[in-house]
Amino acid sequence: MVDAERRRAFEALLQTHRKIVFKVAAVYARGEEDRRELAQEILLQVWRSFGSYDATRSFSTWIYRVALNVGLSHARRQRERPQSLDVALIDTLGGGTPIDEPDERLAQLAHAIEMLAPLDRALVLLYLDEQPYAEIAAVLGIGESNVGTRLARLKQRLRRDMTGVASPTGEHDGTR
Repeated sequence: MVDAERRRAFEALLQTHRKIVFKVAAVYARGEEDRRELAQEILLQVWRSFGSYDATRSFSTWIYRVALNVGLSHARRQRERPQSLDVALIDTLGGGTPIDEPDERLAQLAHAIEMLAPLDRALVLLYLDEQPYAEIAAVLGIGESNVGTRLARLKQRLRRDMTGVASPTGEHDGTR
């Protein structure tokens, strides 16, 4: 692909899928400046990797995979407590509508998500972004049945963390 043509294709795809970059940056970075830097790092890696993108495959799956790999690497480098999910991410969790004063339940959910391991945060982010299990599996490199199992356990854990109550069925969710 000629450089100008490649750049136009990249820009068009990125325009459609740019929210993915900012969602991932919001989950794995602290503070506005850190999120901006992580988003730039993700964009740079997406551009560098664009030559390996197979246009017969879903761009959203590919960009999620690149963005999450950069986000996970960033989290490992930081070695800090997971970042606090602020209003920008709570807006995303609330369906993309601006929220001046976040609902208390969304704030609780954001706090419960921030306490998850980085890979589990990625799984929840993809789920909340309404990605199908097959897409989540492709992005994270795990089996589709594993996605379902892990999500079921994460939902139980989040429910328990938010309410302090065990699963409605009384089952153990397999997490500690």
